[in-house]
Amino acid sequence: MQRKPDLLWILAILFGLGIVTTGYAQSLWAAKADAPVEVTQQQQQQSRR
Repeated sequence: MQRKPDLLWILAILFGLGIVTTGYAQSLWAAKADAPVEVTQQQQQQSRR
C-alpha cells in the first residue's frame, strides 16, 4: 500500500510551479519589444493624480 502525498507537499509543489511559471512568463514578456509596460505605468500614474 502506497502512502498518499500530504496536502502540504502538494501545495508546496504547486507553489513552486507557480513561481517558475511566473518567472518564465515575465522573461518572455520582457523579451518582447512591443510590450506596453510604459503605457500601463503612465496610466497608473495619471489615475493617482
